[in-house]
Amino acid sequence: MECRGLFGSWRGALLAGLVLLAPSTLRAQSRHDDQREAPEVKRLVLKGVHAVDRDELTQSIATEASRCKNAILQVTFCWYTHSPLFFERHYLDRDELKRDLLRIRVFYWRRGWRDAQVDTVVARSGDGVAVTFDIRENAPTRVGRQVVLYDSTLLSQRRLKRIVITRAGRPLNLLELDTTRANLQSAMWDKGYADAQVDTATVVDTLRNVADLTIRVVPNRRSTVGPITISGNRKVAPQTIANSLTLRTGDVFKRNDVLVSQRNLYESNLFRQATISVPPVADTVKPVQVQVSEAQLHEARIGWGFTSVDFFQLQAGFTDYNLFGGARRLDFNATASNLGARQLNDRAPFQRVVDPRERDATLYLQPNWQVSLDFLQPAWLQRPQNALGFGVFGHRRAVTGVYIDRSYGATATFTRTLAERVPLSANYRFEVTRVEASQVFFCLNYGVCSSNTITTLRAHQRLSPLILTGLSDRSDDPFNPTKGYVARVELEHASQVTISDFRYNRAFADGAVYHRMGGRGTNARVVAGHLRLGIVRRLGNGTGVAGELHPRKLFYAGGAQSVRGYAESQLGPRVLTVPPEQLRGAVYFDATGKQLASPIGAVDSAATRCAFATPISQCDPNAPGIDEKTFIPRPLGGTSVAEASAEYRFPVWKRLGAAVFVDAGFVGDPTPSPLTSLRGLTKGTWAVTPGFGARYRSPVGAIRVDVGINPGRSENLRVVTEQIVNGERTIVPLDALKRYSPSTGASGIQTVLRRLTLHLSIGQAY
Repeated sequence: MECRGLFGSWRGALLAGLVLLAPSTLRAQSRHDDQREAPEVKRLVLKGVHAVDRDELTQSIATEASRCKNAILQVTFCWYTHSPLFFERHYLDRDELKRDLLRIRVFYWRRGWRDAQVDTVVARSGDGVAVTFDIRENAPTRVGRQVVLYDSTLLSQRRLKRIVITRAGRPLNLLELDTTRANLQSAMWDKGYADAQVDTATVVDTLRNVADLTIRVVPNRRSTVGPITISGNRKVAPQTIANSLTLRTGDVFKRNDVLVSQRNLYESNLFRQATISVPPVADTVKPVQVQVSEAQLHEARIGWGFTSVDFFQLQAGFTDYNLFGGARRLDFNATASNLGARQLNDRAPFQRVVDPRERDATLYLQPNWQVSLDFLQPAWLQRPQNALGFGVFGHRRAVTGVYIDRSYGATATFTRTLAERVPLSANYRFEVTRVEASQVFFCLNYGVCSSNTITTLRAHQRLSPLILTGLSDRSDDPFNPTKGYVARVELEHASQVTISDFRYNRAFADGAVYHRMGGRGTNARVVAGHLRLGIVRRLGNGTGVAGELHPRKLFYAGGAQSVRGYAESQLGPRVLTVPPEQLRGAVYFDATGKQLASPIGAVDSAATRCAFATPISQCDPNAPGIDEKTFIPRPLGGTSVAEASAEYRFPVWKRLGAAVFVDAGFVGDPTPSPLTSLRGLTKGTWAVTPGFGARYRSPVGAIRVDVGINPGRSENLRVVTEQIVNGERTIVPLDALKRYSPSTGASGIQTVLRRLTLHLSIGQAY
């Protein structure tokens, strides 16, 4: 038996010392001077790597192989050219190669494989060399008996299990031991014991490769916050900075208060840099020093752009980050779009978004605009946990040829931060809205085909809900979470009390949980689960707008962040639209009954799908000869939604990853009284869709490509068409239902392809 400290033995200490003597910065291997003396490394092989992460091991050594700069260039340019613009060349440095042997052994030793051995082989490969590291991992040194000595009145057994990540039976990983030590010190500091000490001792049996581990937590005395000194500010008042701090003189000195205070300073956008430090003192009263470097207190921005559909757009904004002092923030934003639509409509490269001969065409070609003014008072009532905001807004939005939405109103929001990343908000939004559109739009997009209801919706109506929102974010990464959870709950009420013409109660909950199966960073293997629930109920008496639900308050499912076997909002109650000419157009058949493209050779040169004397509402949408592709499914939204998803994400190569998933969803039927019984609650449309996808992890989030598999089942759907009555387009529902499925009218491979739904997006699905 022999006693070992952090590095375990004199051999371990010697290895660590040699690494420290190695150059801290790896020598660049692509210098022009080296190209003549050192061969190019064409290939790098790590042989025998099983117990550790191969990518981490590769990054820990200096020797590198020539490679393409990234995966995108690999499949575009690097297959055809090794130009320095796309390709990095690396050359063999024999001194660094010797040090790499030591680096690999230390890499394994720190992770518990203390007897690992490694040899190198350098062989010719074309005009360069192939470098092979032959690694023999051997048996690891495992933790035998682990004892944690601590004060159980300060740390619960449950929390101790979460923060002590070393385990009996696992390899003696010094990285995990260091993390455990840091976790325990942070946990004690969160209790106010900033001077707590964590000592570790290991006793290793080299014959059995077993180590007994003892961890002792010494809390020492509790600390309090001493005098707070603020420096570096020039224009921002010291009181404004003090209001952002959760630290108060005389309070218990906690680590979380330091982190929250520093985050508050950065989120104010008043400072380029903000640090909170405590000089090392033996006293339990800790003096706090706040050092800041101010940023610009005003920001103006302007931009422009164009698309082939929205024509030219302008955007302008102004922000004052310290209005009247006190870190009060004022944001003004204005956008204008559809500029030049009258002159550029149907002129290349712009599309013909509306026929200028159509009635009211000029309305859709007028400029759209949106204006908002928002005011935020952080640290309201001198409490950094409080924030109070007000805003006014107005907009005119036109979806060309479909509808024009005009709205204006005001908002008021109070936010209370209950804990770190746990805000609770109360928001009141008063909005007067009006939609200008034809009956076709209301019936297809709102699901409202009643003339009386359409007349009501065309008038100015108040949509004024009171919304209570709670959020808890315990995930480890906002862009690519690998562990923890995110949960959000939203309760909404609108009635006469809130001065709203639309009256309803609405509840919504959304949550995701993440569990890392192995690996770290871009190499993490993650199982993620997602649950989404929602329900809305009318409070009106069933007459006028009070008996309707605004389309924004209905629920929809399907899309890149929902049930991925369906296109956006396509899971749920739907209606099919079909052009009237498809119902009444002529079709021609030969003697065998085969449809012809022209009347030449036709047995019946005037066979029609639906006689012109027949009312169009009585036409049969299932009649032969109608082009199935002309039936367009339109979502109606539902009064309830339930979604559940599971996804497994795993690395493939460097920043490229993949995923397999299963999504399930249900959308309730928007009937007048869907919630009066269990049968009404469960009446709707549901589906389960598996799928697969690829992810490329970019700095702004995962660039995601997903393919969902639609179940392809048939549904009996309502069909609506239109006809001109007194110069106005009017909706006409058909009497018969249409048997419809995604693969309707397809054959062969097209049947399979139509069941695949492709989604391209940025960011994980949840």
